[in-house]
Formats: sequence, structure tokens, C-alpha cells
Amino acid sequence: MGSALEARELTKRFSDTLAVNNLNLTVDAGEVVGFLGPNGAGKSTTLRMLLGLLRPSSGEALILGHPAGSTFAREHTAYVSGDVALWPQLSGSEAIALLGALHRSSDDSYRDTLIERFELDPGKRIRAYSKGNRQKVALVAAFATRADVLLLDEPTSGLDPLMERAFRECILEAQQRGQAILLSSHMIDEVEHLCARVAMIRAGLLVSIADVEVLRQHIGTEYEITGDIGDVKGVQGVTSVTPLPDGARVQISGSPDALLRFLATSHVTSLHSRQASLEEIFLSFYDEATSPSPTT
Repeated sequence: MGSALEARELTKRFSDTLAVNNLNLTVDAGEVVGFLGPNGAGKSTTLRMLLGLLRPSSGEALILGHPAGSTFAREHTAYVSGDVALWPQLSGSEAIALLGALHRSSDDSYRDTLIERFELDPGKRIRAYSKGNRQKVALVAAFATRADVLLLDEPTSGLDPLMERAFRECILEAQQRGQAILLSSHMIDEVEHLCARVAMIRAGLLVSIADVEVLRQHIGTEYEITGDIGDVKGVQGVTSVTPLPDGARVQISGSPDALLRFLATSHVTSLHSRQASLEEIFLSFYDEATSPSPTT
């Protein structure tokens, strides 16, 4: 069986603006892939093409091997945006029921579990809900479908930290059931905890798509060393050294063996290591992508 979600050379042009440029991306069943990029990078445009709401200028988007927007694809996809618009006159339960009916599939028992988990009062009218509660309605409706593919665009916008935890539980359950999830988020911590792979997009182009651990290796590891360690700049793997009042902060790429051998001959009183966060990784790749090419 092929990927649950696939974008093949997906391109979207609006007049003179190239919003998405030749994007290739796959998400397999049971996989959570993070989709990162600054505002205007092309994330939402990509998601709309995957939903079949926008027609690609070229390339194709497939859901379980079927064209995005086809009846089959729509029945096997659920979507949550970061700015949910619902029918103000309906109650929460009526809106959830209507969304389930539109999708043609909803697990009523799981829906009730989700309502309790998200602490949603389904009897209130949508007009009386806060932004966070409207978001809960959309999340409950989407997860209750148990759709094979979940497309989530800033899904926890407006949720408090306790509800963000409930959201993460739902994602892990969906993953265990074999659902494929593409998660677009500005919350680096959310992506870091849920995703093994991340796709980074800038100005419509994929800057990188790789395992989080592989991306961390690209940045390397930071060591904060206290003591009289001498000159470590020439040690193999050291990429930067920042002097500190009582030692140095050392960045390395690759294996730390050479650095540790060097430190074994120095007077070290403390040594602390720290891996790069996903935010630092993203900023590093973004900076590389935005750096001007050298002129000749």
C-alpha cells in the first residue's frame, strides 16, 4: 500500500505569486509529520490543495491514492483550521452532529469521550463559545470521524495548556490506530513532542524534510564547560566557541569523541550537554535558506 497522503510536484500560482513551488511530501499510515514555516510560507495553501479546495497549477495531491477533493478522498479526510467558523445559532452538540453527518462517518461513543476529555459543554450555542471552545467543537468532530487522514492547521489555537495535553493524547491515539496526520503548527514544543519527521517550508519551497533526530545532528550538540580547558577551537568537530567567565560554551557537529579526549587532559570541573531544540533547528535552516548567495 502506498502513502496515505502524497503531494507530487504540487505547485500553486496566484497571478504573479508562486505560493507553492514543486512540493513533494508523503505521510504514511500511523505517522505524524510536522509542517513548519513562517506566515506566508505556503502551508495553508498546501493544505487547501490537499483538501481539494484549491486546484493545483500543476502536480497532484492524493489521499489513499485518490485525487484530493474526490468523493473518496473527502470521506477519508478530516480537517481542523486554526480559525474555526461555525453556525452561531446551533448548539455545540448540533454542530458536532452536523459535521459528522457531512463527513458521513462519526463514532458516537468516541465523540462522547472526546466531549468529556475536552471539557466541552455541548448544550451551549456556538455564539456563546469562546475561540477555544469553538476549537474544541472542531477537534471533537474531526477526531470522532476516525478519518484515515487528519489535516490540522494550527489546531490548538486558543486552547489552554490542559486542553493542549488532551489534544496530544488524541493525536497519539490516532497514530496508534494507523491514521496519517499532517500537523501545521507555530507551537514548536507541540511538534517536537508529537512528530518524528518535520517538513520545513519557506516561500513555497521545502527547505528540508527529515527525522527530528537527523535535523538535530545537523545543528549538533552544545556543551557548557566549566574549568581551565585551554584552546578547543582546533578540536575536530568543534564549530563554535563562546567564552564564559568560568569556562566556555562549545558547539560541535558529529561525534563528541575528539572533544571528550581533549577535555580529559584539561582541568574540567563541570560539563553539561544540550541538544538543539526544534525551534533552533528551524531557525538555522531558515537562516541558511534566506542567506544571500555569494557573489563572484
